[in-house]
Amino acid sequence: MIEVPYREISADALQGLLEDFVTRQGYDTTEVEQGLEDWVVQVKQQLISGQLSIVFDPVTESVTVLTKAEYQKRLQESGI
Repeated sequence: MIEVPYREISADALQGLLEDFVTRQGYDTTEVEQGLEDWVVQVKQQLISGQLSIVFDPVTESVTVLTKAEYQKRLQESGI
């Protein structure tokens, strides 16, 4: 697993990744006060603050967003 700094991802790609993450995680994006864009902004703020990481898995060739703790746990499990 490789951590990818969010600053190295194009704005469009980051937006798509965060929208995908929000919808897959079950955030309720139907609420009038808390729509998809609001959730994306919150997740992006967590990336900026270092609470979340964008991670590329070369085995599955996939990208996901993980908490720092989950990322560290997966690194330990993989023996890296």
